[in-house]
Amino acid sequence: MDRATRGIRSAMIPSMEPQVLHISEADLARDVRSIMQRVQTGAEVVVERNAQPVAVIRTPEPVHRKISECIALLPADSTATIDPDFAKDVDAAIAAHRGTEWPASCRPTREAAD
Repeated sequence: MDRATRGIRSAMIPSMEPQVLHISEADLARDVRSIMQRVQTGAEVVVERNAQPVAVIRTPEPVHRKISECIALLPADSTATIDPDFAKDVDAAIAAHRGTEWPASCRPTREAAD
């Protein structure tokens, strides 16, 4: 078993628990591309120096905006309106795009009324 594989935590349901990979600085320097591919697919990488963690590499948390913030970005001459069915329309739009990768600036969030 190679060093990169040895550091991965096992789980009963592997797809439901993030993988944590412990590697040395030298391993990272030797194979940055492979390590970054693992990060991109959901692994978290702990880089160690002398068996002590010095860095963690993981995908960034997505940026979320509240609907009220999105509305505030509308141009002053926008004809957009919020009617009684607005929440249903938003839910329908989100459902229609399930599985779609949203740009970070547009990822939908649920919020309580402002």
